This record gives sequence, structure tokens and C-alpha cells, in this order.
Amino acid sequence: MVSAPVLHYLYDPLCGWCYGAAPLVAAARGIVAVRPHGGGMMSGSGRQQVTPQLRDYVMQHDRRIAALTGQFFGDAYFDDLLRDSAAVFDSEPPIAAMLAAERLAGRGLDLVERLQVAHYVEGRRIAETSTLLAAAVAIGLDPDAFAGALAEQRGEPVHRHIRETRHFMSQVGADGFPSFVLESGGTRRLLDLSAFLECPGALPDWLRSTLSP
Repeated sequence: MVSAPVLHYLYDPLCGWCYGAAPLVAAARGIVAVRPHGGGMMSGSGRQQVTPQLRDYVMQHDRRIAALTGQFFGDAYFDDLLRDSAAVFDSEPPIAAMLAAERLAGRGLDLVERLQVAHYVEGRRIAETSTLLAAAVAIGLDPDAFAGALAEQRGEPVHRHIRETRHFMSQVGADGFPSFVLESGGTRRLLDLSAFLECPGALPDWLRSTLSP
């Protein structure tokens, strides 16, 4: 029995290019099942406190992402969050939240999208539990049920997920975020996103053509 096609979405919640690719994810979801894999770019020893150096580094990339993709980056992100020296960028909590939303209601991707807006538009600290709970409520999840699911995904479950994501990336030759891997008919194909970032509508057409019998 041949399994249904899947588009693997290799992402990190603190990756600006992943936010830039959000319209691609939304477009693809209308054609094929999309499965998120959090990579933990800023987790463990990679966690970073906001500093002027970090702000300067990410802003140059964010400006380019905005120009290329049309994605909006809010003043609350540029002028507040990226100047908040008490803020810590940590990918692990929002990845655990994605896993919780997926386990609870199959809403992992919806939560990823909401958290990207919370970070890049609203300038909120998405590593903090209060922000994760607010995002879950915003997409319609029960706060108590989500809080319980989130607690279950912290620690080893999210660490294992990140390890599995990185192993998967090494298997398919993906060297960064975001990466899309189309799995169909027993084969995996790493997509070249440069052809789609400026024109998200081209991805559904390509998927329909590729997946048609």
C-alpha cells in the first residue's frame, strides 16, 4: 500500500526566512498534507539573549526577506522586541507548543503561523509560556487542555523531536531552514524554494502537476 503524499516542512520558529515562507506553507496545505519538523536553531546552547549585535544581524536579513516575499515585519518587533535586552530567543518552547497543538487537535501548523505573527509582527516573546497559551487560545484551543499537552511535550519529547528533525535533514541533504521535502511514491525530493518565495501561488500549481497521476 502506497502512503499518501506528504510535504515535510523543516522550520524553526525563530527563522525569519521561515516566516517569509509562511504563504508557501498556507498555499501547499490546500494541495497536500504538510508535516512540520522543528529544527531547534536557537535551542540549548544556541539560545540567545537579545543584544544590539543580534538586532543588527537579524535586521539586515529581515529587511531582505520583507522585500523579497512581501511579508510584513512590525514596528513592535523591530523597535521593541529587538531592543529588549531581557528577551531570550529560544526555539525549544515554541516547538514544544507546536507538538502540543498537533497532539491535541492536529493544529501544529496553525499554531506555528500564529506564533510567527506574534514574534515578527507583534513583537512578543514566544519562548514564554504565557505567549504560547495566548497563541493557543487565539486559534481556538482549550487553554487547560493545551497547558497539559504543552507540559507533556517539554523536556525529552521536544528534545527527541529536534534530534529527529536534524537527522531527517542530514538524510535528505537539507542544510538550512526553511526546507521543503516532498515525499511521494516512496521517494523524497528536496525542493528548491527560490523558485517559489516571490510567487507562492506557483507552488500549488507545481504540486498539482507533480502529484497528478
